[in-house]
Amino acid sequence: MQLNMLFYLALVLFSGLIFGRLVKLIKLPNVTGYLIAGLLIGPYLLNLVPLKVTNQLGLISEMALAFIAFSIGSEFKISYLKKVGLTPIIIAIFEALTASIVVTVVLLLFKFDIKIALLLGAIAAATAPAATIMVVKQYNAKGPVTETLLSVVALDDAVALIAFGFAMAIVNSMLYPNEVSVIISILSPFIEIIGSILLGFVLGVLFTIPLRYFKKDSNRLIITTAFVFLGSSLATMLGLSSLLLCMSMGAMLINISHSSNSILKLVDTVTPPIFLMFFVVSGMELDVAIIPKIGLIGTIYVICRVIGKVSGASAGATIMKAPTPVKKYLGLTLVPQAGVAIGLSLVAANAVPDLGQTIRPVILCATLIYELVGPAITKFSLEKAGEIKE
Repeated sequence: MQLNMLFYLALVLFSGLIFGRLVKLIKLPNVTGYLIAGLLIGPYLLNLVPLKVTNQLGLISEMALAFIAFSIGSEFKISYLKKVGLTPIIIAIFEALTASIVVTVVLLLFKFDIKIALLLGAIAAATAPAATIMVVKQYNAKGPVTETLLSVVALDDAVALIAFGFAMAIVNSMLYPNEVSVIISILSPFIEIIGSILLGFVLGVLFTIPLRYFKKDSNRLIITTAFVFLGSSLATMLGLSSLLLCMSMGAMLINISHSSNSILKLVDTVTPPIFLMFFVVSGMELDVAIIPKIGLIGTIYVICRVIGKVSGASAGATIMKAPTPVKKYLGLTLVPQAGVAIGLSLVAANAVPDLGQTIRPVILCATLIYELVGPAITKFSLEKAGEIKE
């Protein structure tokens, strides 16, 4: 009997639902259960969902990340930004760049190739917002750490893109000293970031137009879904950042439309199955067989990135005189790493194939580790900060 895609989607939903409930018994976040479910049913363990089918489920990830980014953008109310000032920006810069510097320096101390050290260091700056946001939503976390966290993860990827652009420029200058691609490498992340933000703002303004004529919740949900999908697709077609574009669209909408809060409530009613499928599919893509292959370089990356994130976030919070819980616990909530890091490792592998054979396994293995333990660490940190009430 030939199994079709709908059967596999049902299997994804049921397995995620069951394991999300099971991990509650040991007080872990639902996200961890979803990832474990995907790991078990995926092609690298039980193979209930073959690799060919797993590769066809990428659309789910695009949809989920677009909605997550849109929700993060809604946190950037002008009133909030006036209250916190530059604090999230400074913390995001410090935690991202400190992770980059620590990873790069330690790899160089262990005599690894400077080009690999620079590229892995730049990729270390990236943080995955999806798992963090799901933990915040599941436990309805509230407080200064949560507020700062939502802003920092939104800014983090912009810092990571800039750091990666500079690292690629330096690597290109070493490999191709007589070419002008170095300038392009430096400028390209700035063009990507500015273009993503501007187009997101434009879509946010356009978003408000149909809202004037369609008042029913069902129609507004259709409009919202269409704009989120449009934003993500335009980013892909134009070589921009889907995360930054959809965040900017959400930020613009929350600041210029009186209907924005009701729109976000509507989104929350339809996204749970999309988010569940996203994390189960993410778990299906994790290959545990690569763990023994990363050796010393992978171990250094995994440990030093966490040290850099924690110390950098604490230093940034101290400089900006943020509340004590932010100084102590924010860094640990920034452990998860996934989509952006994997994307940057692919860019590095395509640009410098010889280095890609080392970089890709390290990032994929780190993703496996960070995604499985990251949500639990985030929950622990927010509990210690007193922002999760069981």
